Amino acid sequence: MLRIVVLGAAAGGGVPQWNCGCAVCQAARTGRAGLQSTQASIAISADGDHWFLINASPDLRQQLVATPRLHPKPGRLRHSPIAGVILTNSEVDAVAGLLSMREGSPFTIYAHPRVLAILKANSIFNVLSETNVRRHPIAIDAAFEPSLPDGSPSGIEIVPFAVPGKGAWYLEGKAHPAGGDGAGDTLGLRIGDKASGRHLYFLAACAKVTPELKQRLAGASLVFFDGTVWRDDELIAAGLGAKTGQAMGHIAMSGDNGAIAALADLGIDRKVFLHINNSNPALLHDSAERKAAERAGWEIPGDGMELTL
Repeated sequence: MLRIVVLGAAAGGGVPQWNCGCAVCQAARTGRAGLQSTQASIAISADGDHWFLINASPDLRQQLVATPRLHPKPGRLRHSPIAGVILTNSEVDAVAGLLSMREGSPFTIYAHPRVLAILKANSIFNVLSETNVRRHPIAIDAAFEPSLPDGSPSGIEIVPFAVPGKGAWYLEGKAHPAGGDGAGDTLGLRIGDKASGRHLYFLAACAKVTPELKQRLAGASLVFFDGTVWRDDELIAAGLGAKTGQAMGHIAMSGDNGAIAALADLGIDRKVFLHINNSNPALLHDSAERKAAERAGWEIPGDGMELTL
């Protein structure tokens, strides 16, 4: 059985964002139940004892404190059930939390060589000594099984695959440390439990649903999917920014080409939006947008939500 914990469901900045006075952030500050959320990450386990993080949110320390399953074992002075971190991109949202794991416990970082090249080029990540923290390259469409700390198999099979997206925004206009054309900058993951054969998909960033992606996701038991914005021009219309969702590498939830329409009628058992920006009105429980998403069979999760597969 695959166990999943949603550590955080929000996009960059979380909810409320520190410098934002939008309707959602104001509601979150005034105690509206269930609105406060940390930045997107999930934890997965096949045995309930050893866990792997999918991305390392800047809010990771807060998330670990709030998640008893990820606490050290009682009586152990130094211990963590976290065996590894699988990175799907190199955005700040996905990698900054690694710096909160610098105190010497062993684990493995699994990432595409383009992402590993960024970590290597930035000396601040040297606080993660490779004596304790191995960096394991993963390849597009090549299945791998992350290992437990003693080298034994985890019982989880992961297949990374390329999805339409963008490289990290802080590298715009700059040479990428790995060079090349960007293949591998944005990954989706097919995560399977080897014992049961069941699997889920994780896509925290996706700029477009292609026919190939539809074919891949059809019939899935569970899909976590990019829910950054409700409409493509959301930030512009709200006066919060100058970029569209597409310009940031994210598909909108709504619209003829949005995620809700694109992933309808694919026989997916359970669909959960993740990486939801503070500007997105679907976060508000009584909004028309939230009701439309739920009518279409989508869930808006909260931090700490647990699922099994």
